[in-house]
Amino acid sequence: MTAAFPDIWPALPEIFLALSGIALLMLGVFRGDGFTRPVSYLAIVCMLLAAVLSMGYGAGRVVTFNGMFVMDAFGVFMKVLVLVSAAFAVILSLGFNEREQMARFEFPVLMLFATLGMLMMVSANDFISLYVGLETQSLALYVIAAFRRDHAKSSEAGLKYFVLGALSSGMLLYGASLVYGFAGTTSFDKVAALFAGGAHVSTGVVIGLVFVMAGLAFKVSAAPFHMWTPDVYEGAPTPVTAFFAAAPKVAAIALLTRVVMEPFGHLAAQWHQVLVATAILSMVIGSFVAIMQTNIKRLMAYSSIGHIGYALVGLTTGTQDGVRGVLIYMALYIAMNIGAFAVILSMKAKGRMLEEIKDFSGLSKTNPMLAATMAIFMFSMAGIPPMAGFFGKLYVFLAAIAAQEYTLAVVGVLTSVVGAFYYLRIIKIMYFDEPSVVVDKVDDDGMTGVLVITSAFTLLFFVAPAPILNGAAAAAAALFAG
Repeated sequence: MTAAFPDIWPALPEIFLALSGIALLMLGVFRGDGFTRPVSYLAIVCMLLAAVLSMGYGAGRVVTFNGMFVMDAFGVFMKVLVLVSAAFAVILSLGFNEREQMARFEFPVLMLFATLGMLMMVSANDFISLYVGLETQSLALYVIAAFRRDHAKSSEAGLKYFVLGALSSGMLLYGASLVYGFAGTTSFDKVAALFAGGAHVSTGVVIGLVFVMAGLAFKVSAAPFHMWTPDVYEGAPTPVTAFFAAAPKVAAIALLTRVVMEPFGHLAAQWHQVLVATAILSMVIGSFVAIMQTNIKRLMAYSSIGHIGYALVGLTTGTQDGVRGVLIYMALYIAMNIGAFAVILSMKAKGRMLEEIKDFSGLSKTNPMLAATMAIFMFSMAGIPPMAGFFGKLYVFLAAIAAQEYTLAVVGVLTSVVGAFYYLRIIKIMYFDEPSVVVDKVDDDGMTGVLVITSAFTLLFFVAPAPILNGAAAAAAALFAG
């Protein structure tokens, strides 16, 4: 089967990334590990060029590759978020990998291929292409989670992620096979047309849908499928954790949103209860369990579980405003998350990484700029105005109230108050406790750049929110128009 050039045009970012990944792999093979930093720089450039190619896509909705691939404004918005956050994650890895003697050219190449899988997930229009994109991402992520081979915790993180990832993939495949068996098709468009026409919704389809949602909930680390998250976040190399916390989350949320809104948009009564339960559990577990954590990366893991719960509140409404709220939330979430991990990566004493919360004691006295930056991200994650995080929660909760999802809005506000405790505790430790260690100055130019960009965006988002708000509105409208 051949595809004419106009048919492959919507997939140009993916094709470009695939060819770039192969070229960089060959470059690394022939030049060796000493060429790791140039390969990393080229990977960042390729990701940003792919983002430009995505933004160059025109208006409208195009379905190609025999109905398996879709490109629309929703896809453009989410792909740009994925690519930008992936580029930031590669920048964060540069200095760390060299200090920890794990600078190998395969690392940025694997991140590039993982990002390729994420882009395919965002544009999936069929259960088969959905699975291909998901596994392209996952296989690369399994490897980079265990990339620090001489470190027991990293190997453990990779193994746990692989075993539980295989379980979630099996659940997703089983659900997709049930949908195919009872609906007679794997195409999102055909499934949507089938149920829009008033076809009988059999029990098999509903069970299949639940299994698919369970598999996707694992990928976004939503409770009760979050069990892998704390251990993998703690054990994986910190730049990998930063990557896990941003780009794959955005891609999986995009995929979950597309699945429930397009093929199963007419089955809202069937998936609504599942999403409500998942959102509430994620918010409650993420908020309460984080209080007991002593390791900053484990705290960030439970924080991410809670934030996914807030994002799911918007998705649960099933409305255009709700989806818009989810997109705004994810755009702001990745900025403050990447920034927070940049601070964690900057926490070093005599070259040794500091990962315990107590190590932040008196940071304002030993490194005031780093403390101020971390305070911005913590205030934002707590949802305190005028930080960006406040607006993310605002739009999600307003959508929930408009859709009369009062229980979700109330639980969201209450868990936000609980979550504020552990975020503000870090600020208290930085500004009111005595220093326990003297933190090294940030000497990595790339790290400094990431800290400046993310903190400025988080602090000053309210000054010019229009690009994100308008982009999210257009993306949500495109999803419902399709």
